[in-house]
Amino acid sequence: MEIQAGNILIVDDDEFISLSAQILLEQHFSAVDCLKNPMQIPQQLQANNYEVVLLDMNFQKGKTDGEEGLIWLSRIKEIAPESSVIMITAFAEVSVAVQALKMGAMDFIMKPWQNEKLLATVYAAIQLSFSQQQLAQKDSQQQFFRADLDQHFSELIGRSAGMKKVIQAIQKVAQTEADVLILGENGTGKELVARAIHRASLRAKEVFINVDLGSLSESLFESELFGHKKGAFTDARSDRMGRFEAASGGSLFLDEIGNLSLPLQAKLLTVLQNREIYRLGSNKAIPVDIRLISATNQPLKKMIAENTFRQDLLYRLNTVEIHLPPLRERLEDLPLLIHHFLEKYAAKYHQRSLSIPDYVIRKLQKYHWPGNVRELQHAVERAVIMGEGAVLRATDFDFLLEMEEEEKETLGPTLHLDSLEKWAIQRALRKHHGNVSKAAEELGLTRGTLYRRMEKHEL
Repeated sequence: MEIQAGNILIVDDDEFISLSAQILLEQHFSAVDCLKNPMQIPQQLQANNYEVVLLDMNFQKGKTDGEEGLIWLSRIKEIAPESSVIMITAFAEVSVAVQALKMGAMDFIMKPWQNEKLLATVYAAIQLSFSQQQLAQKDSQQQFFRADLDQHFSELIGRSAGMKKVIQAIQKVAQTEADVLILGENGTGKELVARAIHRASLRAKEVFINVDLGSLSESLFESELFGHKKGAFTDARSDRMGRFEAASGGSLFLDEIGNLSLPLQAKLLTVLQNREIYRLGSNKAIPVDIRLISATNQPLKKMIAENTFRQDLLYRLNTVEIHLPPLRERLEDLPLLIHHFLEKYAAKYHQRSLSIPDYVIRKLQKYHWPGNVRELQHAVERAVIMGEGAVLRATDFDFLLEMEEEEKETLGPTLHLDSLEKWAIQRALRKHHGNVSKAAEELGLTRGTLYRRMEKHEL
C-alpha cells in the first residue's frame, strides 16, 4: 500500500477514538499525531506543519453543545490558516457542525464513522490543504513580481573576449543545479547574468526572486528572508512569507552577499546547509527548494583572510564562479551598448530617430567608466533627454568636456587659433549646460554656424 504525503493531527479527549483513527490513518498517510488536551494545540501547530486537523466538538465532561470545538476551530484557523479542519461530531451536534463549516471547517465526520468515509474525507482535505499552500506561495510570489514590474532586463550585450567567456560559462552552468557566485564591480550587470542563468535553467518557468542584501538592515534580515508569524514583533500584523519560501521551486538571487555581518552569515549558512527555514515567531521548519545565485563586488577571499567573511559560507556559494569584467576592459562592446540604450530611450521618451557620430563614440571609449554599464546607461538616457536635434554630440555628455579640460590643463596653454576656438565653444556650452542656442548667442554666432564649428572640433 502506497503511503501518501500528509501530516495529520487528531485532537480528541477520548483515547479510544484517537487510537482507532490513528491506526487507520497511519496505514495511508506519512505522519499522524494525537492530542488529548486541546490546550496543547497552539504549541503543536507552531512546531509542525499539518495538512489536516481532526477536531472533536466537546472536551469537558457533560458538554454537548459543541462550543469548545468552535472556539478551537477559530484558534486553529488563526494559527495555521492553510490547515484543513475536519470536525468530529456526534449526531446531536450536526447543527453546530454546520455552523463550523461556515467558520472555515472543511467537513465533519459523525461518530461512529465508516472507515471508507473517513479516508475519503481526509484525502480530500489533504488535497485542499496542498492547494491552499500553493496558492499562498503564488500570492506571495506575485507580490514580489509586482515590485519588480518597473524593471526591464535586457539580454547580455557584448562580443568582447571577456563577455564571450561569461556567456559560455552561463551556458555550461545553467542546466545544472550548481550554486553560482557572480563577481564583478558595481554596475557591470551581475543581476543580468543571474537572470540569464535562470532563463536558461530547468527552473526557467518558475519564479526568480531577487534580494538586495546591501539594503537590508540586521533587524529586517530574518523577516525579509525567512518570513514571520503574526505578532512576532511590533509591526507583524499578519503572517508573511519570506523570500526563501517564495522562491521555492525557482531561483533565489542574493545580491551584495559580501555586505553581510558575521552573525547574519551564520544564519544564512544554516539555511543553506539544511535547506529549511523558520519564520520569525515560529519553531516550525519549512523546507525550501531553491537554486541559489549570489553576487558581490567585494574581495571575498581577502575578507576571509581578514576574518570578515566565513570560508565555509563561500564554499556553499561558489560551486561555480563567474567573473564579470568591468566596462573599461571591454571597450570594444561600447558601440553595441550605446546603440542599444539609444534605441531604448528614444522609444521611451518618444524621440524621433536618434544617431550618434563615430567620433563621439571614440571619445566615450577614452573615458574610464568607474560606474561601468550602469553609468553608461544613465549617461545615454540623460543625453537623449537633454540633447538638441537628432544627433547626439560630445557636449551632451558633460563628463567628456570635463575630461578634455583636465587634459588641456595637463598639456598646458596653447595659442593655436583652432584650439582657442574649441576652448571658447566648450566654455560657452558648459556655461549654458549644453544649450546650443544660448551658447551661440554668447559666442556671437548663429545656431547653424555653431553646429558646423562643433562638427569641425568633434564636439
